[in-house]
Amino acid sequence: MDQLPTREDIAKTHRAIQPYIHRTPVLTNQTINQLTEATLYFKCENFQKVGAFKMRGASSAVVALDDDLKYRGIATHSSGNHAQAVALSAKMHGIEAHIVMPKNAPSIKRNAVEEYGATIYTSGNLIKDREEKMKEVLESTGATFIHPYNNYHIIAGQATAAKELLEDFPDLDILMAPVGGGGLLSGTALSSKYHDALIKVYGAEPKLVDDAYRSFKSGKIETNDRIDTIADGLRTMLGEKTFQVISQYVDDILTVEEESIIKAMRLIWERMKIVVEPSGAVPLAAVLEHPELFKGKKVGLIISGGNVDLQELPF
Repeated sequence: MDQLPTREDIAKTHRAIQPYIHRTPVLTNQTINQLTEATLYFKCENFQKVGAFKMRGASSAVVALDDDLKYRGIATHSSGNHAQAVALSAKMHGIEAHIVMPKNAPSIKRNAVEEYGATIYTSGNLIKDREEKMKEVLESTGATFIHPYNNYHIIAGQATAAKELLEDFPDLDILMAPVGGGGLLSGTALSSKYHDALIKVYGAEPKLVDDAYRSFKSGKIETNDRIDTIADGLRTMLGEKTFQVISQYVDDILTVEEESIIKAMRLIWERMKIVVEPSGAVPLAAVLEHPELFKGKKVGLIISGGNVDLQELPF
């Protein structure tokens, strides 16, 4: 796919990846609704295969490969959820996977990648470190690189989460997704605006790594000098393709403090009785920090994942 996914592209992708993904549930919670004075619908991608929405994009990208490219294997760099998704997709298709993971990747995610049978290569923690290592791996293996987010097949796959949510609840006022590299937010925006151009689409981002917010405001891709947010899945920065979609289809990006992420994460654990990782709690954190935007509205929130190290809980 060499251009922005159309409504038909997303529908076709959704059909193609059906054998490889779960249709995840949508949950509501009366206590959280009362607290926020909004009606919140949580699309629970923490119940997706590999515990994250990333399985949608990885499945889309792998299904699109021809047999010769599949035979050569696939490769990516990721701190965790995309790595797991590519590794499991490779296993399902009987092909090799080569995964570059930074030293600071959560052990629960590294262990899962190993269990899926992928070969892991360790890099430094910065994005440029991952990319340099990835270049070495691609040269030595001949594998096909599947970018974690700057790829239209990935965006089309991630769009299927919002597509399902809007099929279940078509009259939402607002949809919100966390934003790191921007694949999920791009897909969410496309599905939302194709469904109804009047739906508001917000991205939610930690203030410590607010490159997407700054990029959205400045009109050019900005970078981060630090990556120490608790939301490890959101430490990456926008790509050209995701920035293009976000600039055109997203209404605003809201930033949140680390304390709000922890508060939201705890609220979901305690009140909804489900496991959510910090990145997945960022949209609820945005509702808590910006209540005036959501009061009285029907709001869809995408819980991006639930892969958290139980030995490292922040509460």
